[in-house]
Amino acid sequence: MADPSSYRPRPGEIPDSPGVYRFRDDHRRVIYVGKAKSLRQRLSSYFQDIAGLHPRTAGMVTTASSVEWTVVSTEVEALQLEYSWIKEYDPRFNVKYRDDKSYPSLAVTMNEEYPRAQVMRGPKRKGVRYFGPYAHAWAIRETVDLLLRVFPIRTCSAGVFKRARAVGRPCLLGYIDKCSAPCTGRIDPDAHRALAEEFCDFMAGRTGAHLKRLEEEMHRAAEALEYERAGRLRDDIEALRRALEKNAVVLADATDADLIALAEDDLEAAVQIFHVRGGRVRGQRGWVTDRVENVTTADLVEAALQQLYGEESGESVPKEVLVPALPEPSEPLVEWLGERRGSRVGLRVPQRGDKRDLMATVQRNAQQSLALHKTKRASDLTTRSRALEEIAEALGLDSAPLRIECFDVSHLQGDDVVASMVVFEDGLARKSEYRRFQIKGFSGQDDVRAMHEVVSRRFRRYLREREKTGEWAVEEPEEDAPASPRDEDGRPKRFAYPPQLVVVDGGQPQVAAARRAMDELGVDDVAVCGLAKRLEEVWLPGDDDPVILPRSSEGLYLLQRVRDEAHRFAIRYQRGKRSQSIRKGPLDAVPGLGETRKKALLKHFGSVKRLRAATIEEICEVPGVGRRTAETVAAALAGDRQAVPAVNTATGEIIED
Repeated sequence: MADPSSYRPRPGEIPDSPGVYRFRDDHRRVIYVGKAKSLRQRLSSYFQDIAGLHPRTAGMVTTASSVEWTVVSTEVEALQLEYSWIKEYDPRFNVKYRDDKSYPSLAVTMNEEYPRAQVMRGPKRKGVRYFGPYAHAWAIRETVDLLLRVFPIRTCSAGVFKRARAVGRPCLLGYIDKCSAPCTGRIDPDAHRALAEEFCDFMAGRTGAHLKRLEEEMHRAAEALEYERAGRLRDDIEALRRALEKNAVVLADATDADLIALAEDDLEAAVQIFHVRGGRVRGQRGWVTDRVENVTTADLVEAALQQLYGEESGESVPKEVLVPALPEPSEPLVEWLGERRGSRVGLRVPQRGDKRDLMATVQRNAQQSLALHKTKRASDLTTRSRALEEIAEALGLDSAPLRIECFDVSHLQGDDVVASMVVFEDGLARKSEYRRFQIKGFSGQDDVRAMHEVVSRRFRRYLREREKTGEWAVEEPEEDAPASPRDEDGRPKRFAYPPQLVVVDGGQPQVAAARRAMDELGVDDVAVCGLAKRLEEVWLPGDDDPVILPRSSEGLYLLQRVRDEAHRFAIRYQRGKRSQSIRKGPLDAVPGLGETRKKALLKHFGSVKRLRAATIEEICEVPGVGRRTAETVAAALAGDRQAVPAVNTATGEIIED
């Protein structure tokens, strides 16, 4: 625990101007990012008597060991820089909202020749128009199914579209008039794009013009005695109205706004957002965060707005944002939102009328979301904590292993030998830290030797990272400091975090190999154990008898999950390498022969067998193949033919020339 006075800036060093500041810990990790209208006043507030600080703020300043700042010209620039740094460094003491689920959206791929309507999750892509997010994917599909009657745009995948174009026949939707069948040329690209634009306009809330136009066409068709067409238009209008009924009207003045509400307690906060377009609720989403710092409701609102609109632009940012509390001052935030939209954005707290009533509904949803999250997490945290404590007790560790790394070796009868490393932190998988290894030190089947190589390579990289920072010295091992997991700018480095526990998939031999690898490198502060599959026994280095955990033990269950995840990851990598080697043919070994000329050769001759029997002059007839390449191909295939003798499939005898 550091003393804040040890790194407090000297009087007069801190400028009295807007800026962004960063607190770093002993390992140069950025642990907190903040902005201020006056850096001098804000930073001075952190260096008061610790007893007078909020407990969370006191925890931050005692964890930090240095502070630095960057001066900017305006508060809007400070807001933008703060958002960029929070996203880049992921500081542990900042408010970070996490989605409680991945919400689906209705996406129209306007960047394609024939735009496609589909359900899409994840980050937004350039050239794609999004509507939502929605609570359920089936709600999107039901809405689209109703609208395809009026706007029959493409919904099929690229594979289905390509196959239909090749055979010249549309899919089922084309036959039942729920697709205009651009794959068969029934509609040209410009007309289909115009249809997609109308679909997007309707989904964006501009519905009145479409309904009015269809009603006028229906009346004209009836007056012209075209009753069948009038009947189809009547059904189209009914389909559109049914689609509209799925989104209840909540604001009578066709408002485009986002409503944000919060529910919070001393430890956590939940935020709910309702997306209202054209007076109707078009989407809903929610986040939850731990309150790791002393923040007010206004601070939570500001963090939510940064996360919600930090990557958005244009119409994705609404004309009006309604919140439960305004940050002070609110002008920089309003200006920042306006820059992202390209026009003025209103930010206010609703005081009366329909908007205040709708805000109360969003608030109730936030309270329910927080209650549900607490119910789930209480059980989850309790179980994980008990599992880690049981592992620490069973293995005789000083503390619970908050970071566990597991290694597994995989091969197919000695070929394509690979290994995996998976990481669990606080009982949860940290997939961004997973690593794959290809065994390079030897060939053949030797799991023990492979385990020794993999563990050696992992911890050799760890020690190399420590040497780079100067925190590890071979001459003075007693002064070893904890590893620095980040570079000078606070960005994470590979293999920089040491685990508290290494788990290997296997018994005594594999455990001994892993322990020997770490001992050879001088790593003596990491525990090792192995989990044997046969009886689920836990083996420790040097022990003749295994540790037996009860079958109902949460600790054993966590070790099994870690081991099975490492096994799955290794198998997946090994199968991928094996499938690549299986796909390789004789032509892959020809130097200088690329994919284009390989395809040309196979297309010309029909098979490798016929190509092998061809003369150099015949090979030269292939477009793009010169004589030197033809000679290389002929020589390579001749060598391949000699290496693989012919076999009589009836008797199994080798047929000699």
